[in-house]
Amino acid sequence: MGFLLDFNDWLNGILWGPFMLTLVVGIGLYFTIVLKGIQFTQFSRACREIWRKIRFVDDKDKGDISPFQALTTAIASTVGVGNIAGVATAIAIGGPGAIFWMWVCGILGMVTNFAEVTLGVHYREFRGGVVAGGPMYYIKNGLKMPWLAVLFSIFGALAALGIGNMVQANSMADVLNSSFGLPHLWTGIILAVFVGIVTLGGIKRIAQVCSTVVPLMALFYIVAAMIIIIINIAQVPAAFGLIFSYAFRPMSAVGGFAGATLMMTLRFGIARGVFSNEAGLGSTPIAHSTAKVDHPVRQGVWGLFEVFTDTIVLCTMTALAIITTGVWQSGVTGASLTAMAFDAGLPGKGGLLVSIGVILFAYTTTIVWCYYGEKCAEYLFGTKIVVPYRIIWLPFLFIGALGGLKMVWDVADTLNALMAIPNIVALAMLSGVVVKLTKEFFSAEEYVEIKKSINQ
Repeated sequence: MGFLLDFNDWLNGILWGPFMLTLVVGIGLYFTIVLKGIQFTQFSRACREIWRKIRFVDDKDKGDISPFQALTTAIASTVGVGNIAGVATAIAIGGPGAIFWMWVCGILGMVTNFAEVTLGVHYREFRGGVVAGGPMYYIKNGLKMPWLAVLFSIFGALAALGIGNMVQANSMADVLNSSFGLPHLWTGIILAVFVGIVTLGGIKRIAQVCSTVVPLMALFYIVAAMIIIIINIAQVPAAFGLIFSYAFRPMSAVGGFAGATLMMTLRFGIARGVFSNEAGLGSTPIAHSTAKVDHPVRQGVWGLFEVFTDTIVLCTMTALAIITTGVWQSGVTGASLTAMAFDAGLPGKGGLLVSIGVILFAYTTTIVWCYYGEKCAEYLFGTKIVVPYRIIWLPFLFIGALGGLKMVWDVADTLNALMAIPNIVALAMLSGVVVKLTKEFFSAEEYVEIKKSINQ
């Protein structure tokens, strides 16, 4: 076991070194240039489009669920413990400067996610009335490289067990144990039962749960964090000063904080940013591809809003709560650090609020990632694998709940990187299609979907 963990640490150092940082930031920067800063120029239009589609859905459009349900399902996978434990871990290891790189990752990730979602809808398939989409399909149908689609699906099915399963269970078990003394084993048991109840119903039941829970949990968390920030409003300028000051230089040890090199700040800021918003991983297009929509770009603009909500809004709320209360120097990490910040801001109630947030965030993330993982497995082995994959999913919740925090996060980081590489390669090679579809949509030209031999 020690050998495997050492090997994972070595591999992690390579994957999340300059290579992966260049890939993640580079693809977002590239799309920002070729799409002329669409995350800035079309963001207001994206918001109007979202508001219109919340109120109106054309049943004539092909798909399984409404665009709003697709958005909330995708947000359920991204708005998870990455917003609570991920941000805290980034600060605890990389220092406050890591948040700056999370923001960079989020701004560039908005357009990356737009491209992913657009391609996911454009190249999706309809099999027996059921929609199937995601990177494996735009790699197969767009690039005509089935071997790369298989590679993505293998890594996706495995990564789901890390980012969407063990990490969520681990963070939930950690915060429930520290707040209420609940044994980690019991967290694993309870989570497995409630995850199984929903995932057996497939994407439609998952979407129904997420469209109700996600807006409420996001609003609940934002309000709680804003109260703490307002209470400590005098510390906000200093917090931003720390974030910008240490984004470009190493930070010495202070209090319980062990200090951080510039590479640690970059690595943990971008790695936790990717973990939180998932832009570049290729996961959220799997959910967005099931939406009832008439044009790929119309769903793509929802991808802009998704990453903005996750990283620029929610992650910033967590970061400011941690830094303004001063607990980031405590030496504590993970969800427990965020709980400490909320307790410092709202004595007697803060820890409870974080515990509720972790429970809701982790639960919705787990049920959606189970769907992502099974769709990757389904691409590899057909529909016969769906039920066995759901059964396999549940024991990994126990492993996550009982595992060590660092080990679980390190394995998840490795799997995330392996999943992202085939997807980012595909995004770069299909960028011309994204540009063409975007020009088509925003110039109000008629969209004609052409699929030659797509299901052959």
